[in-house]
Amino acid sequence: MSRLLDNVCSELQRLPGIGRRTAMRLAMHILKMDTEVVDTLSQSIASFRHDIRYCRSCNNLSDGDLCPICSDTRRDSSTICVVEQVQDLMSIENTGQYRGVYHVLGGVISPMQGIGPSDLKIDLLCDKLLAGNIREVIVAISTSVEGETTLFYLLSRLKAFPDVKVTTIARGIGFGDELEYVDELTITHALMNRREVTNVK
Repeated sequence: MSRLLDNVCSELQRLPGIGRRTAMRLAMHILKMDTEVVDTLSQSIASFRHDIRYCRSCNNLSDGDLCPICSDTRRDSSTICVVEQVQDLMSIENTGQYRGVYHVLGGVISPMQGIGPSDLKIDLLCDKLLAGNIREVIVAISTSVEGETTLFYLLSRLKAFPDVKVTTIARGIGFGDELEYVDELTITHALMNRREVTNVK
């Protein structure tokens, strides 16, 4: 195999989910692309890695001090949705149903991976709450063991702000799921988050 091809494949395999075969397919596709397109691609990746910043308010990706969401005066800045990663923020934004602002923790507490509370942007969140004007904090993190640990820790920290309403996103059985195949923890959350049925005729 060409040394240059081998080098490209080795570098592509550094990306998550990219094995040897996929790396080879990508490398061969890049080889067929116009050189100008490849140059633009490589420059965009380099610029992204070197120039990207984190919003000083919410820890979202940004080109400057504030991300577009935090600088948008039409957003409800009194409501903060706390998420693990930027990808989670994007998922919620794609629904078009939320008009508040966000706070990105940067992960979840995971002792096995050496990630503790001090490694997350929890203090930054508390600083925002201390500044006042926050009515509600919505915690929207995963239901994994690490996510539950993080939720428990967050709730203990947020007790220091009794005037702030703290909610979590609804958890339970998804639309179309059959009850017999749902795990016990999900059913437990579904029961805890049950709601009254109205307008029944």
